Amino acid sequence: MRAYAANVYTSVVEELARGQQRRFIAVEQEFFRLWWDGVASDQQKHQVRQLLEEGRLEFVIGGQVMHDEAVTHLDDQILQLTEGHGFLYETFGIRPQFSWHVDPFGASATTPTLFALAGFNAHLGSRIDYDLKAAMQEARGLQFVWRGSPSLSEQQEIFTHIMDQYSYCTPSHIPFSNRSGFYWNGMAVFPKPPPDGVYPNMSEPVTPANINLYAEALVANVKQRAAWFRTPHVLWPWGCDKQFFNASVQFANMDPLLDHINSHAAELGVSVQYATLGDYFRALHALNVTWRVRDHHDFLPYSTDPFQAWTGFYTSRTSALLYAGESMFTRYMWPAPRGHLDPTWALQQLQQLRWAVSEVQHHDAITGTESPKVRDMYATHLASGMLGVRKLMASIVLDKLQPQAPMAASSGPAGHFASVYNPLAWTVTTIVTLTVGFPGVRVTDEAGHPVPSQHSVEPSTACLPFLPHPHHDPTEKWVQRPSTSLSAHNCILQLKYLTPSCSSPILCPNTNILIEGREQSKRMVRVTQEFLEYHVNGDVKQGPISDNYLFTPGKAAVPAWEAVGMEIVAGQLVTEIRQYFYRNMTAQNYTYAIHSRLTHVPQGHDGELLCHRIEQEYQAGPLELNREAVLRTSTNLNSQQVIYSDNNGYQMQRRPYVSYVNNSIARNYYPMVQSAFMEDDKSRLVLLSERAHGISSQGNGQVEVMLHRRLWNNFDWDLGYNLTLNDTSVVHPVLWLLLGSWSLSTALHQRSAVALQHRPVVLFGDLAGKGAPFQSNIITAPAPGYLPVLFLPGRPPGGLHCHLPSVPKGHRGETQADLHRVLLRLHHLYEVGEDPVLSQPVTVNLEAVLQALGSVVAVEERSLTGTWDVSMLQRWSWRPGPGRRRGDSTSPSRPPGGPIITVHPKEIRTFFIHFQQQ
Repeated sequence: MRAYAANVYTSVVEELARGQQRRFIAVEQEFFRLWWDGVASDQQKHQVRQLLEEGRLEFVIGGQVMHDEAVTHLDDQILQLTEGHGFLYETFGIRPQFSWHVDPFGASATTPTLFALAGFNAHLGSRIDYDLKAAMQEARGLQFVWRGSPSLSEQQEIFTHIMDQYSYCTPSHIPFSNRSGFYWNGMAVFPKPPPDGVYPNMSEPVTPANINLYAEALVANVKQRAAWFRTPHVLWPWGCDKQFFNASVQFANMDPLLDHINSHAAELGVSVQYATLGDYFRALHALNVTWRVRDHHDFLPYSTDPFQAWTGFYTSRTSALLYAGESMFTRYMWPAPRGHLDPTWALQQLQQLRWAVSEVQHHDAITGTESPKVRDMYATHLASGMLGVRKLMASIVLDKLQPQAPMAASSGPAGHFASVYNPLAWTVTTIVTLTVGFPGVRVTDEAGHPVPSQHSVEPSTACLPFLPHPHHDPTEKWVQRPSTSLSAHNCILQLKYLTPSCSSPILCPNTNILIEGREQSKRMVRVTQEFLEYHVNGDVKQGPISDNYLFTPGKAAVPAWEAVGMEIVAGQLVTEIRQYFYRNMTAQNYTYAIHSRLTHVPQGHDGELLCHRIEQEYQAGPLELNREAVLRTSTNLNSQQVIYSDNNGYQMQRRPYVSYVNNSIARNYYPMVQSAFMEDDKSRLVLLSERAHGISSQGNGQVEVMLHRRLWNNFDWDLGYNLTLNDTSVVHPVLWLLLGSWSLSTALHQRSAVALQHRPVVLFGDLAGKGAPFQSNIITAPAPGYLPVLFLPGRPPGGLHCHLPSVPKGHRGETQADLHRVLLRLHHLYEVGEDPVLSQPVTVNLEAVLQALGSVVAVEERSLTGTWDVSMLQRWSWRPGPGRRRGDSTSPSRPPGGPIITVHPKEIRTFFIHFQQQ
C-alpha cells in the first residue's frame, strides 16, 4: 500500500502541473502523509502548495482515514478527524470543507452532526440499502438536507448527496469493448508491478477510431444519471479503488475525450469539465433551490441484494486507554510539572497511540474486512501505542512515589502498589479486581490503612472497592454439576448479601436469572439467557455465504449446548455466578460461559450505578467452522419485537422488526457500538457494551447479541485478498445489564455507558520504600449530565496561521509543541425530553471546574477538530423545502470568550483553555 500511495501522489501531482484544467481530490491523510513525509521532494511539495492555492487539488474529509460509520465510537471518529485536520492546517493552512464518505458500509445519523460541527458545508455518501436507494433514485431524492440529531435538528444540519446506483466508481462497462471502460491504467499490482507495464483490466486507449464510441458511452451514462437528480449539474466520478497509480495514462486518454465531447456539445446535449467536489457543491449551492429535509434516521443496515446483508462485520473491538493517558498527562502538566518527566517524550507516546487508534477506524480496519497481514499491522501499531501510553502513565505514578529515604541494597520490595486512576470527571464507586501470584494478601491504601477486600483462592484474586468500604468476611462457594434438566423448585437460591436498595436476583442453576424489580410496581421480570449458533454456508456453489462483510444464515439459530454447570462464589463485596455451557453431557470442556457479577454496596456510599446493574463477562469459543455465536436474552417484556440501538455511542435509533421475502434474520441485525435496550409500557432492559456487536430481536421480548464468528468460504474475492475469519480464538466480551422502570433506566443509561467505556486504569509496581502518595489534580464535573474530554493537543492547530502569520506555511515540526493551553470538549449526554432533570441545559463555570489546573485567563471556542475559531466559521445555508425552517450554522448565540458555558442537550462544544503561566 505504501508503494501504491507513493505512485498515486507522485504521478498525480506531476500530471496536474501539466494541465491547468485538470483536477483531483485527496481523501485520507494516512496515505498522503506516507508520501509527504517519506517520498515527496521539495519541488513536489512546492507543487502541492501551488495546486492547493489554485483549487486544482482539494482535500475532502481530511481525516486520517475514511472511518466506518456503523461500529466506530464518536470519540474515535473525532480523534481521527482531529489528527488529519490538524496536519492539514499545520502544514498548508487549509481546512477541508466537504466530506467524501463513499465506502463505509451504511451511514449513521451521527455523521451529519459530526461533519457539521467539523465545519463542512456539504457531505457525500454512497452505500445505503439497495431497495431504499432505488426508491430515492426514482423519486429524485438522493440529495437532501440531513438533520441527524433530533435535539440539535437544524442547528447542525448538512446538505447530503448520495451517489446513485453506480456508486463512487466510473461505470466499468462500455458497449463497444469486452474490456472495462475509463480505467486506462488498469488495476494496481504492488509491491511487484508487471515488468512489461501491462496491468490487469487496462481499458482500450482512446484513439481517433473509437473516440466517438467513448463519447457516446460517457454521454449516455451522464444523461441516465441526470434523470435521477433535480439540477442540470451531474456528478460523474472518474476513478475507483486502486486507480491513478499511473495518472499520466489516465489524463492522456481523458483529456482528448473531454475536448471531443465539448466540441460537439450542441449535438450531444452535454458539456463536461474536470471538477473537484467543492466545484460541484458550489455549483449546486449557487442555484439556491429548495431541498427536502431528512430527519434523524440512519441508513443501517446496508444490503446490496436480498442475500447480501452487510451485517456480519458489526462484531468488532476497540480500547479507551488513550483517553485515560491524555487526561492523566494533562493533569500532571498543570498547573506546573512537579517531577522529572520529559514532556516531549510523553507527547510522542500519546501521538503514537493517537495515530494507531485513528488508522484502525478505517472502514476496512475496525470492521475486520482486511487481510490477516494488514490486520496484524494494525494490531502491532495498537499494541506499541498502548504500551507507550502505559509506560507514560506508570512514569507519572512513579514520579509521585519516589522513596523518602534510600533503601539498603539487599532489601526486597516493601510491598506492591496498585495505582487506580479514574479518567472521568465525576467520582465513581466501583470494584477493582487484581490477580496476584502470592498468598497472604493484605491490602492497604497509600497511607498504610487497611482497605477492605474480598479474596478468592481459585484463581488468586483480590477484589477491592474503588472507595473505602467496611470490612467483609471471606467468600462462600456453591457448586452445581452439569445437568440438562432442573425442576422449577431449584430456583430458590436468593442472594442474602444484597442490600434492600438493590434488585434481588433469584437464581436457577440452569440458564435462568430471575430479577425481582424493587420499583413501585414491584414487578417480577423473567430473564433467561442461552447461547445459540447460526450454521452458515461457505460454498458459493451451494448458495449465499457468510464472510467478513456478510451475515447470511440459512436457518434460525440453534442451541449450542446440552448441559450447564454452575458455580457461585458469594461474598460481601461481590458475588459471582459462573455458568458453564457444554455442547453435550460427555464434553470435558465447556465452549461457552457466563460470569455474572453482583456488587453489594455498603451503607453510606453512592452505589447507584453499581446497585442497579449486573456485569456479565462471557466466554465464547473455540467455535466449529462456519458458526456464528449469539447470546440470546429472553424476557417476558412485551417489546413488540422492537429494540433500540445506538449510533456511535451518540444517539439511539428505534429498530422495529421488518419481515422480508428473503434473509429477514440478517437484514434485522443492527450495530450496537455502546448500548441497546428493549422495553414495554412498564420496564426497560438496557444492554451496555465495551465493544461493538451486532444485535437483533428475533422474537417478542428477545434480544440477541453476536459474540463471535468463525468462517471460511471459497468466494474468489475473499480467497484473492486472503479475507478469512477462520478464527479459533476464545473471546471474552463484557456486557452490563440494567433492568428497571423507564425513569430509572433513563437516569442511569448514559452515565453507566460512559463508566463502562472509561473504567479505571490500574497500574502495578513494586514499592521500593515509603513514597509520597500519588494524587492527580482533581477535576470534578458539577453535574452528571455532560462529559468533559480533556487533553493537551501538543501542536498548534488553529493558532499557527491565524496568530503567527510570520511563520511560513509548511514548516510543520519546526515549532515546539504548544503546552500552554488545553483542549476541552464538553458533551451533553442526554436528548431533549429524555429525562425531566438530566435533559436540561447544563451551565458550567470553567474557572471553577478547572481550578485544580490553574487560573483560567482565556477561553476560546473552536470547531470540533480545533481548526476554526467558531466566530469565523460561516457554514453554508441550504434552503429547506416548504414547511421547514432554515437551519442555522451555529448553536444559539452565546457571549464569546467567557468562562461561563451553557451546554444544551446533545451539544458537543470544543474550547482552547489558556491558563496563567506558573
